[in-house]
Amino acid sequence: MKAFTQITALVAPLDRSNVDTDAIIPKQFLKSIKRSGFGPNCFDEWRYLDHGEPGMDNSKRPINPDFSLNRPRYQGAQILLTRKNFGCGSSREHAPWALDDYGFRAVIAPSFADIFFNNCYKNGLLPIVLGEEIVDKLFKETEANEGYRLSIDLEKQTVTTPSGESFGFDITEHRKHCLLNGLDEIGLTLQHADEIKAFEAKRKQAQPWLFNA
Repeated sequence: MKAFTQITALVAPLDRSNVDTDAIIPKQFLKSIKRSGFGPNCFDEWRYLDHGEPGMDNSKRPINPDFSLNRPRYQGAQILLTRKNFGCGSSREHAPWALDDYGFRAVIAPSFADIFFNNCYKNGLLPIVLGEEIVDKLFKETEANEGYRLSIDLEKQTVTTPSGESFGFDITEHRKHCLLNGLDEIGLTLQHADEIKAFEAKRKQAQPWLFNA
């Protein structure tokens, strides 16, 4: 898992509430359990004017010019700014996979659906909860200023605007440690690999019949 420490990056606005995981990555694209390859179909039904199916050449599909993320000024954005209850609906882990593969490192919203919120941390994507008034302010500044960038510092737990205004956000110490060090659940387990090997060696001596298969 990629570590997250701090970034200063372009912001892309998605001015919609209750964005569900089927909008983030539609169900027809859930045929792979790999974490990569979902970016081209992230927000597929809003991003393109036709109906997407697996195996299609996305470079030849008609783009929806009215979808905010398709606007040239937001290309290369790594921070997604959106509205309340982002990531609701089904629990598919493909949703943070798709956002990550698109290029996003953080999502800022007033609130998130619980399962999606937890899945973000497991996949190196930082979900940041800020108050609705702050999010409103950031939307206005993003729209008014082409090339609008925010600085996110996970260690300090701050989001800072180009003018220097800073907003704090909450995160548990465990989640913070995992993101700062790029540790998912497998990575955390592998930190104890030597202890696990030692335990298995002792068990093999004490209960050899378990290993005779």
